Amino acid sequence: MTEATPTPGPTRGPSAASATGAALDVAYSPCPNDTFTFHAWAHGLVPGAEPPEVTFADIDVTNGMAERGEGSVLKVSYAVLPWVLDTYTLLPCGGALGRGCGPLVLTCGADGTGGGTAGTAAPATAADLSGRTVAVPSERSTAYLLFRLWAAAHVPGGVGKIVVLPFHEIMPAVRDGRVDAGLVIHEARFTYQRFGLHRLADLGEFWEDTTGHPIPLGAIIAKRSLGAERIAALTDAIRASVRQAWERPEASRDYVLAHAQEMEPEVADQHIALYVNEFTAELGEEGLAAVRELLDRAAAEGLVPPVTLD
Repeated sequence: MTEATPTPGPTRGPSAASATGAALDVAYSPCPNDTFTFHAWAHGLVPGAEPPEVTFADIDVTNGMAERGEGSVLKVSYAVLPWVLDTYTLLPCGGALGRGCGPLVLTCGADGTGGGTAGTAAPATAADLSGRTVAVPSERSTAYLLFRLWAAAHVPGGVGKIVVLPFHEIMPAVRDGRVDAGLVIHEARFTYQRFGLHRLADLGEFWEDTTGHPIPLGAIIAKRSLGAERIAALTDAIRASVRQAWERPEASRDYVLAHAQEMEPEVADQHIALYVNEFTAELGEEGLAAVRELLDRAAAEGLVPPVTLD
């Protein structure tokens, strides 16, 4: 059904041994929102917090880790929760939800004159995507669930072939006519015009207009086997880390930029402003309702198994 391109594996970040001699293994992405959020905890700046041993990995890697039961604390897509909640519990902080921060569907030309695959015209409307090739960063992601929900409503007969590519390869693939459209996330919201691409759809707008909810993107999960007391303590550590990030944003600057994959500082700042917000500090009832809505709608379309959140 798909063609997958391997994503680089996880890399180690800062670590420190706990009082018991075993560090808590934590995996999150090198994206600015995660390094900003977790800087204080990762660097031993949260008093009394258990020190984490950090691994950097893109979210499709951490999704796979969660499905295999690898890792104690992971940043994953909300879309993977139906497959992992027997082993993991959703934490009420540290994740990414928001408004105006949804994935985009991009094509090569606003008027259909750009190049699509096999010499065809680039799709100019949603209906033009019928039977066409679309590149996506993962099939276990909120972006992909939103795309499928949007396509069911707006693309007659559905799209054709789905090609899975690392997200940094998607815009060049659209530009070069290797795919007809691309589903993009993260900082691509701020940079797609540099590739001469056209925004065919903003899936965040689609979601918010349809449901009124913020967009659930990335979740923090912890292994249930850690026990309630330890999970509560690391939840407090994450909340404290978020607060410190907001109180002293300059403290995390070097850490953020060192892992931002050659991203310009101003783009990193936009990334943080968009994805680190009140839902990062506390998911709350509003955030949890958004997660339930997403997974319920996806289950109704047969995209994920039905799931009940704690």
